[in-house]
Amino acid sequence: MSWIALLMIGIAVADIGHSIRPVRIVPECIGAAVAVVTGVLCGLTELRDVLALVVIAAVVVGWGITVREGFGRNQASVPLALIGVTFVVAVLLAPAAGPTQGLLEDWLAHDPLPVLEGLDPDRALLLVGAFLVQLSTGNVLVRLVLAATGTVNPAKVGGVDDPQTQLKGGRLLGPMERVFILGLGLAGQLTAASIVIAAKGLLRFPELQSKPDQERIHRLTEYFLVGSFVSWLLPLGSLVLLAR
Repeated sequence: MSWIALLMIGIAVADIGHSIRPVRIVPECIGAAVAVVTGVLCGLTELRDVLALVVIAAVVVGWGITVREGFGRNQASVPLALIGVTFVVAVLLAPAAGPTQGLLEDWLAHDPLPVLEGLDPDRALLLVGAFLVQLSTGNVLVRLVLAATGTVNPAKVGGVDDPQTQLKGGRLLGPMERVFILGLGLAGQLTAASIVIAAKGLLRFPELQSKPDQERIHRLTEYFLVGSFVSWLLPLGSLVLLAR
């Protein structure tokens, strides 16, 4: 699972960097470098691991470049296809990945925190990746799916008429929600996580049932439902990878 974890870390760092300072090339290069350096520090220096690190770095850079090209329907399909194919291949090749060792293994051996006692280094690295992708990457994936499916008019994405531009709280609520669901899942409280999901729908129900401006309400309802389900799938998918 170490290759999957590094791929997640690289993409997440690139997206976080771009959300902080949206410049070309730099965030994805930083993400690729972080993935490679983390892999080396974790003892992934066998030939197969080095080759995997090169591929991971290339995918991270490719992800960043294709995402920053725009969120039109055609452009959005490219990064989604890239990340989808890459993750399928990474899962299939996961058994060939070298074990996580190096500094991370040494650090965990000293039991730095009671909650980390007995935690496997591979699982710890995957946990870091799973947490990071809940932040900016989750928002990017939601917008890509919305644009690729035409849920939001591609011409309006990023403009003043973009629902996500008007509803800016979702940019913060989304990461908080995903991290909360991931934490509850890791704690074995999936029922509580489902309550959180249901509560979000109930909070938006009065607005979505508003009588005035029904056409706008219908667009926002579709936007809300598609965006929310994509957002929820990210922490749930991460829990599947972390399941033992």
